[in-house]
Amino acid sequence: MAMASNSKAVGGKKHKRKKYEKALRKLQAELCRLQDWVKYKGLRVIIVFEGRDAAGKGGTIRAITERVSPRVFRLVALPAPSDREKSQMYMQRYLPHFPAAGEIVIFDRSWYNRAGVEYVMGFCTEEQHRRFLELCPEIEKYIVDGGIQLIKIWLESSDKEQKRRFEARINDPLRQWKLSPMDLPSRTRWFDYSRARDMMLKATDTKIAPWHILRSDDKKRARLNCIAHLLKLIPYKKVPREKIKLAKRSMKGAYDDQATLKGRRFVPERY
Repeated sequence: MAMASNSKAVGGKKHKRKKYEKALRKLQAELCRLQDWVKYKGLRVIIVFEGRDAAGKGGTIRAITERVSPRVFRLVALPAPSDREKSQMYMQRYLPHFPAAGEIVIFDRSWYNRAGVEYVMGFCTEEQHRRFLELCPEIEKYIVDGGIQLIKIWLESSDKEQKRRFEARINDPLRQWKLSPMDLPSRTRWFDYSRARDMMLKATDTKIAPWHILRSDDKKRARLNCIAHLLKLIPYKKVPREKIKLAKRSMKGAYDDQATLKGRRFVPERY
């Protein structure tokens, strides 16, 4: 029942809002059906989102999660590791967030920090980076063999679009909160990040846990393409439901329950 992607060629016209919202609503309805199936079958799914700064991860994740239950679609966005976490096995801080039966866990950045920002910005050693790339496929095989479906999405944005988005963050008060201490330094290290990406893909794009690259210069099109692709990657069916009938309000003990609110503090109706 997974829906086919309606993506167009790269460089096509941007989606108009009404057309985008109509397509998004249709895909989100399918995500609700997927959610029912995941709960019904007790599936366990991890979706990893990675990409450059300002690649559009946050907006894509919001499009996926805004119409589904946060108890099924759990979002994990960990802060920088504490001193205690730095002393642990590298993967240790991620393991408590792995899914139980009936859950889809979305990692907004993940253990792949070591392959990207930590390596490029010097937060790990060359040996730690090499060791991560060597062991990561083995760890992911263990995850998949344990019954978890692992989906890895890399959002690929262009130099021109990243520059435009950073400038928008600098100049727009509504977006300035998005600027992180790593954003501006990462801008100057574009090719360092490109090389880190290439090394990561070479080492960890495996048959058992492949990477799916999502072009994200057009945010609306990227969100639609991503959801449509996820619906194809996780097979699902419509779960049978009992017909729901809304019960009538009982009048037993009826009283004027609005009059009793008189004199209480109400929020002013300014709009």
